[in-house]
Amino acid sequence: MSKTTTSADPETRDDLGAAGDQLTTAPREETAPSGPALGVIGWIRWFWRQLTSMRVALLLLLLLSLGAIPGSLIPQQGTDELKVQDFKDAHTTLAPIYEKLGLFHVYSSVWFSAIYILLFVSLIGCIVPRTWQFVGQLRGRPPAAPKRLTRLPAYTTWRTDATPEQVNEAALALLKRRRFRSHEVGGAVSAEKGYLREAGNLVFHVALIVMLIAFAAGQLFKSEGGKLIIEGDGFSNTLTQYDDFKSGNLFDTDDLEPFSFKLDAFEGSYEVSGPQRGTARTFKAHVTYSEGAHGPEKKKVIEVNKPLEINGTKVYLIGHGYAPKVTVRDGRGKVVYSASVPLLPIDSMGTATGAIKVLDGYRDKNGKKEQLGFNAFFVPTFAGEGQGTMFSQFPAPINPRLALTAYHGSLGVDSGVPQNVYQLDTRKLKQFKNAKGDGVLRDRLKVGETMKLPNGAGSITFEKELKQWATFQISQEPGSGWALGGAIAAIAGLAGSLFIQRRRVWVRAVPGADGTTVVEMAGLGRSESAKVAEELAAFAAELHERAPSAGSSPEADDEGGPEPAEAAQTAEPAQAKPSEPAVDPANPADPVDPKGPKAPKAPKAPKAPKDKHQGQGEGDAPAADDPDPTPDVVPAEGAEK
Repeated sequence: MSKTTTSADPETRDDLGAAGDQLTTAPREETAPSGPALGVIGWIRWFWRQLTSMRVALLLLLLLSLGAIPGSLIPQQGTDELKVQDFKDAHTTLAPIYEKLGLFHVYSSVWFSAIYILLFVSLIGCIVPRTWQFVGQLRGRPPAAPKRLTRLPAYTTWRTDATPEQVNEAALALLKRRRFRSHEVGGAVSAEKGYLREAGNLVFHVALIVMLIAFAAGQLFKSEGGKLIIEGDGFSNTLTQYDDFKSGNLFDTDDLEPFSFKLDAFEGSYEVSGPQRGTARTFKAHVTYSEGAHGPEKKKVIEVNKPLEINGTKVYLIGHGYAPKVTVRDGRGKVVYSASVPLLPIDSMGTATGAIKVLDGYRDKNGKKEQLGFNAFFVPTFAGEGQGTMFSQFPAPINPRLALTAYHGSLGVDSGVPQNVYQLDTRKLKQFKNAKGDGVLRDRLKVGETMKLPNGAGSITFEKELKQWATFQISQEPGSGWALGGAIAAIAGLAGSLFIQRRRVWVRAVPGADGTTVVEMAGLGRSESAKVAEELAAFAAELHERAPSAGSSPEADDEGGPEPAEAAQTAEPAQAKPSEPAVDPANPADPVDPKGPKAPKAPKAPKAPKDKHQGQGEGDAPAADDPDPTPDVVPAEGAEK
C-alpha cells in the first residue's frame, strides 16, 4: 500500500539522517546559553552567532530604516544650514535635545553609524560560512536514501516484473532528463534539484552588502551643486561657479570633472486649452558643451530626467523662469546698469518676484554716490487692465508686464553679512515718492516702457529682450551604478529564493518475496508543499510506463486501462484491513498483504487528506475484497493538510 505523509516533526526529520539535512545553509537555532557553564569565550561565541543570524540582520535593517526617518524630516547640517538655524530659532526647547541626539546630522551620528556597521558585520558573518557550505553542497552528491522511505512527506510504491537494475536505470534516465542531479548509491537512486533557491538567497544578501557599500561610498565621495544660467551665459565646473555646493566628507575638489557648457536657448511648451490649460508639456535646454579644458564643442538637449552625462557627472535640468532685461540711467542719461535679471517663479503660471540692485556707478542729481534698488513683480501673460489681478494667466510670454517699486540709499551689501540676491534689505533705503509727493513711486511697465524717477534721479526701462533662465543640478555620485546593480540583483535573488523549491527524490527497487520487484519512490522538499507530491506523481507515472505493475502489460493498459496520469488524478484512497498483517521484504517493519496486491494500472498521485485521520497507517495493505486494488498514495496519520 502506498501513502503520503506530510509531517514536519523535527524528530521525524532527524530520523532521516543526511537525507533530511542540508536542504538549506541556514544555521540551526540555538537557545540562550547558561552563564556559569560557558565562561567568557563561550559567551563571545554565542553573541557572535546571534549577531550573524538572519533574524538579527533583518532587525538591524529595520532599525536602519527607522533611523533614516528623522534624517528625512528634520533639517540636516551640511545640507541646508539656514533651515537648521531656522528650526533651532523656532523650537528652542526641542533643539537642544535634537542636538544631543545627533538628529541634525543623522547620517554621521554615532548611533546611526553603529547600526550601519553592525548590519554590515552581521551580513558578512552570516553569508561567508553559508557560501562555503553551499559550495560544498554543489561539489557533493545527493545523499543516500533513508532506511524508511515511508517517513518522507511524499511516498508511493508498486510491484513490477522488471528487475531492480532495469528500474534504477530507467529512474536515472528520467531524473536526468528532468534536470535532477542524480546518481545510484546503496542500491537506490538519489536525486536533487532546486539549488538555485539557496543561490538566490545568497545573492539577495550579497546584494544587500553591495548596496550598503554603494550607499556609504555615495555619501562619502559625492558632490552636488546648483547653478542658475540665463540664456546666452555659460558654466565651468569649478567650485567658484556654483550658486550652492555640498559634498561628502572624503570628497576632494580636485575630483571635479573638467567640463563646461553654455545655455543656448530654453524651450517650453504648454497646454493651450481644456481643463489642463497652462500645464507644461516639454521643457528643453539646448546647450553647447565641451569636455576637458580644450575639448571640441558638442550640442546636446537636456530634458527633465534626461541629463547630460560626462564621465560619471550628470547635469540635470530642474527648473526655469524669466529674466526680463532692464536698463537704468542716472539723471544725466548715463547707463549705469543694463542686465537681464532672473526672477523666481511663485506659481505654475510663471508669476515671478525678485530684486534689481544697482550697486556701483549711480550718482544722484547732486553728484552724490548712491545705490538703487527695485522690488520687481513679473507676469508673462497679464490679465488686462481692470481685471483686478496681477497674477499671470498663462506661463508663456504672451502679454508680459513688469511692476516696479523704487528705492534709493544703501543696499547694505558692504556690511559683510550675506544677502539674498532675490530680496531687498530696505533698512537703509528710502522709497522714491511719486510726482505729487503723496505716495510711493510704483509703476507697471509694458515691454519697451520706461519709469521716470522723480526730481531728475534717472529712469529704468523694461527692454524688449526677454530672456529665460534654467537651473541645473550638477551631481557626481560614484556609488549610484553599484546601488542600482545591487537592487536589481536583490530582486532577482529574492524571486529565486521565494519561487524555487529545493527538493530531493529517491527511488528504491528491491526483490520481493513473490519474485516481483518492489518499487518505492519518495520525495522531500525544503518546505511543506503540494508541488513535491505533484512532481513525484508525474515522475512515478513516467517510471510506471517503463516498469509497469506486476501482472499487467503495456498492451493491456492501452486496451482498457486508464493512462497513468489519469489514474493518478482519479484514484481514491483505498481502505485497508489492519487484521491481515504480513512482512514486506523491502521493509520488515511494514506489514503488507501476504497475497500481494492485485495487478494495478499505475501508481497514484500523493494526495492531501480531507481529514487528518483519513487513510491508513504505516504498513497497511489493500484488503482482499477491495473493489479497486490499484495502489494509492495517501497520507499517514497525523499528516498535515
